[in-house]
Amino acid sequence: MRRRRLWLIAGFTLIAVILGLVVRNQVKVYRNRQARVNEDRQRLFDQSQRRILYDLLQPVALSNCRLERFGEANDGGYLMCANLLAGVESGYSYGISGYDKWGCDISTTLKVPVHQYDCFNLTEPSCPSGTTVFHSECVGTAAATLEGRPFDTIENQFIKNGDGAKRVVLKIDVEGAEWDSLLTTPDEVLQRIDQMAVEFHWELDEAQWTRQERYARLVRRLRQFFEVAHIHFNNASCLDDLDPFPSWAYEVLFVSKRLAVVDSSGRAGGPHPLDAPNNPLFEDCQAR
Repeated sequence: MRRRRLWLIAGFTLIAVILGLVVRNQVKVYRNRQARVNEDRQRLFDQSQRRILYDLLQPVALSNCRLERFGEANDGGYLMCANLLAGVESGYSYGISGYDKWGCDISTTLKVPVHQYDCFNLTEPSCPSGTTVFHSECVGTAAATLEGRPFDTIENQFIKNGDGAKRVVLKIDVEGAEWDSLLTTPDEVLQRIDQMAVEFHWELDEAQWTRQERYARLVRRLRQFFEVAHIHFNNASCLDDLDPFPSWAYEVLFVSKRLAVVDSSGRAGGPHPLDAPNNPLFEDCQAR
């Protein structure tokens, strides 16, 4: 009788262990399935958000814009509506990394000072044919010192240079800091910018849904004041899984609605003859 009870206890124990393993395996399968579902949802959300942003960045045709290239032949060169720059009184070049032919070209052509900003590379570029003023400061969302480097807002930098009421042209290439810097720029400051060339960068280490929501929110805000006149994708940042974007970095020309005349008869074309690969050694990857 005692042996029988022991066998029964052992049998029930074995059944309990087996049931426990089955339940644990089912929980594991369920969790893995849920993780895949969440990944699929995130992927779909990313695709939809990318499409929204891509559509917001599509250029319109301007009947009064003559595009010319200012700056370097490759990386550092930007297309601007040259014939719409006559009213500019001052220029701003953010993120120069020791060279700034764009700022020198703008200053030389328009006969205005161009203020250059960079707190990471303190090399001051030479511009014998123009007037450029180098500031060892970066652009950000507030006046602050971060890791020993000074930052300030676009608005404050305009004011400190005596440009608080002037019409300006601006180029910004600051490796991701452009999103928040422009989001916090007041409306009245944006209204004084005649043209703005922005190189946008996706911050790949940040949660995607947060990042992409902020991207579209900024572009919607900028489109209140500007027309999107041109876009060029940086071929040094090409990726295959960002459809419809061919690259995670891209240069966009915004032209003030005070100046731009939209040609309602058609959309802007694709790449312009004056466009050039940012890196001439890499394969290009413009949008199809």
